Amino acid sequence: MTDLVTIRNAVLADLEAVIALDLVGVTEEKPAYWRKIFDRYVTAGKDGGFFLVAETAGEVIGFIVGEVRAWEFGSPPCGWVFALGVSPQSREIGVGELMFKEMCARLKKAGVSIVRTMVDRENKLTLSFFRSQGLRTGRYIELEKLI
Repeated sequence: MTDLVTIRNAVLADLEAVIALDLVGVTEEKPAYWRKIFDRYVTAGKDGGFFLVAETAGEVIGFIVGEVRAWEFGSPPCGWVFALGVSPQSREIGVGELMFKEMCARLKKAGVSIVRTMVDRENKLTLSFFRSQGLRTGRYIELEKLI
């Protein structure tokens, strides 16, 4: 089935499809956030950033967004994946894996050898997906404080 899926750079016409995919399972709509992300990665073409979509039969069925980040908290440059979504009808056929592999290939070509992400520990679906792709707890620990 994944042989019918194409992974490509997002274009402005994909914005509404990405917003719709993001609405699945979330408690808060964030169209303004996605417009800002599209402006940064699609319209402006941020250097070191990648916004990819998975498409089949002309329909966007998934998206992934990542970038190269350098020297945060002393960490050498690495790739960060900070958004991922697949339509519920297209899950469990390898769409997420195709997008993640393509993202890793682009990040590697951009010069990094490590990819990171953050996942809410309560989001079992996303956590399970990234673990299935070989991601494990890294050397940095997220700390937070309510203010």
